Amino acid sequence: MEWAIEAKGLTRRFGDFTAVDRVDLQVTPGTIYGFLGPNGCGKTTTIRMLTGLLTPSEGEVSVLGHHLPRDAEALKRKIGYMTQKFSLYEDLTVLENLRFVARIYSLPYRDSRKRIDQLMATYGLTSLSGRRAGAMSGGQRQRLALAAAVMHRPSLLFLDEPTSAVDPENRRDFWEQLFDLCDQGTSILVSTHYMDEAERCHRLAILEHGQKRADGSPEALMANMGARVVEVAAPDLRALKQRLVALPQVVSAAQLGARLRVLVSDSISEPAPWLQALPEMAAAQAIEPVRPSLEDVFVTCTGGRGGQQHAES
Repeated sequence: MEWAIEAKGLTRRFGDFTAVDRVDLQVTPGTIYGFLGPNGCGKTTTIRMLTGLLTPSEGEVSVLGHHLPRDAEALKRKIGYMTQKFSLYEDLTVLENLRFVARIYSLPYRDSRKRIDQLMATYGLTSLSGRRAGAMSGGQRQRLALAAAVMHRPSLLFLDEPTSAVDPENRRDFWEQLFDLCDQGTSILVSTHYMDEAERCHRLAILEHGQKRADGSPEALMANMGARVVEVAAPDLRALKQRLVALPQVVSAAQLGARLRVLVSDSISEPAPWLQALPEMAAAQAIEPVRPSLEDVFVTCTGGRGGQQHAES
């Protein structure tokens, strides 16, 4: 099978700093592949190398059958790129921005008119066609940026933290639009630091300090994370957390409302009874095994011991 993206040993250094460190990737065509990680973990740098905008220091990259950086120019017309920061012209209207993008891709005038009308209808921009981009809300800008990125019907779409400045309802609608594109055959690579978005991906890589810590479907990552999850209801959760994270068998503990979410190493086959037998748990009111989440996976593979948050939930 020819991968939409294949990278081996992808590395990028800036002087003495290694931003991306020997990352391997294989992205299946027609799927949504996610990069999950905190700011500064190498997501944007990796995307810039995969789009041909940045030359790798080491490694091999093939995108849609084009070898980079050799074939970067040929690749440009086959991919779309929605940058983290809104990059269209704020002093132009929605229609003017889309017409400008159509000209960049050399779309014939009649085809571009039809395509722009279609995109404005699809992304709820028709009534906003005369509004300047600088006067639009975050969700409206997001829809405009996506429309511009898919103007030329790219086979592969890169999205760099596309929902960081929008509300939950717009985020949900945006992801529905991504699945529509995917159903039409578009391959998508999206970076995010939101756990709920990462769970929507068909497959994802967890990045930290420029390295890939884990790779797989969300379900597989949760099933094989090397720990079991137990929630505890007890008085004085803050003190209990401090005592539990001092135990070598406890990977992490984090308070969620009135409960403590505890990740116990797989070396303990029955974590709930094991916790129950601890002297620290004498006052516990409930100890219940629960389903793992992607945030639990993130904690176990990125050194988040003690419930430290490396990404937003």
